[in-house]
Amino acid sequence: MRAPALLALLVLATGCGSKTSGKAQVWITRDRGTVVVRTATVPAGLTAMQGLERVAKVEMRYGGRYVHGVDGVDEQGRDAWFYYVNGYLADRSAAEYRLRPGDVEWWDFRGWGDPAQDPVVVGAFPEPFLHGYDGKRRPAVVVSPDRGLGRKLARLVHGRLGSGAANANVLEVVARAHPGLSARIVRLQPGAPVRFILDAGLARRLLADPGLVRRRYSVP
Repeated sequence: MRAPALLALLVLATGCGSKTSGKAQVWITRDRGTVVVRTATVPAGLTAMQGLERVAKVEMRYGGRYVHGVDGVDEQGRDAWFYYVNGYLADRSAAEYRLRPGDVEWWDFRGWGDPAQDPVVVGAFPEPFLHGYDGKRRPAVVVSPDRGLGRKLARLVHGRLGSGAANANVLEVVARAHPGLSARIVRLQPGAPVRFILDAGLARRLLADPGLVRRRYSVP
């Protein structure tokens, strides 16, 4: 009697914290999102590593904590695999990040000079406005000289029209010509406040197609 009971407890303990309703997305790209290798939907509650393993063949190092290769494309020199969650460059092993419903897990194989370069990118828009990072979502504020356009964008990012806030993620629309869509982060830490800046023309196009900038680091 004791062995079956112990087995049942082990099964329950293994499942604790891993069952979460909802789905997350996994994207695999190369060269700053230029080449799309594959995209898939996985259950929320998996680790980012488990999510990647669900959709690709993964070669790991350092006890399964570091991704060396994906589908036969291996790290070499200054070319390596980096992963983002909802547009933020992740700050931990993929084996330690737990996917929440709605998360976008994005793996990109690219060259780098500084491991912390590109700490936030626009290609998961309307993330990180919707789900933030590590289950923590900041308030979203839209700043726009065109209040009608601003209100529509606020609905898209589940935020409000305003003048900005110190701890909010801000989507700023500028009336003057602006080079596409860019993102800045307050400090080099995933989950820190971000400021996305775009021109009114692109804002209207994003309302019609929120996936317009998908899997792009920035829009020139």
